[in-house]
Amino acid sequence: MMELFRLQMRTAQMLVEASSVINIRMLGMAGVISSDAGEMKRMVTEKQTAFMESGRAAMGALMAGKSAAQAYGVALTPIGRTTRANSRRLVKWKSP
Repeated sequence: MMELFRLQMRTAQMLVEASSVINIRMLGMAGVISSDAGEMKRMVTEKQTAFMESGRAAMGALMAGKSAAQAYGVALTPIGRTTRANSRRLVKWKSP
């Protein structure tokens, strides 16, 4: 039961971080804040990498006989790591 609660909390944290990343990037696209020239390309390529790593981790866990909750936990790790890093990096913005 606690494992599911921990997964829910990790998911909630990832969703909050993803929301902040989306908001900051939208402000950059609108010209409200300055953003790096490569930010648009980065937001596409990092998703591909994170989801590929996530899928590979989940498949490996399931093939190793782990439970669905355990597979979800290892699949969440690459995505959470990416959203956390982006959130921390993008918070350090400068006005245009």
